Amino acid sequence: MLRYTLMRLGVFAGCFLVVWGLVYTGVVPRGLGGSNLLWVALLSLVVSAPISFVLLRKERDRASEKVVAKVDNVKASLERNRTQEDDADDAARPAQS
Repeated sequence: MLRYTLMRLGVFAGCFLVVWGLVYTGVVPRGLGGSNLLWVALLSLVVSAPISFVLLRKERDRASEKVVAKVDNVKASLERNRTQEDDADDAARPAQS
């Protein structure tokens, strides 16, 4: 998951530099007033999202498989704990009667 996040940040940083260069040279219009940095950041987000979606597909699939495996392990652990509690409760009930 960390690898995917770092790769995603790298794509954003690359887009940020390219957009900043385009704004600096005047190819892309500057933001209003003092909002130039915010404009570059927002434009970089918009540009980097589809690029990341296409370029990082395999890494995103690997990360999601790891997340699904962890969720399945937690669910199985919770189910084991629940059945242990039920078994202990069932064993204690006849002794109470």
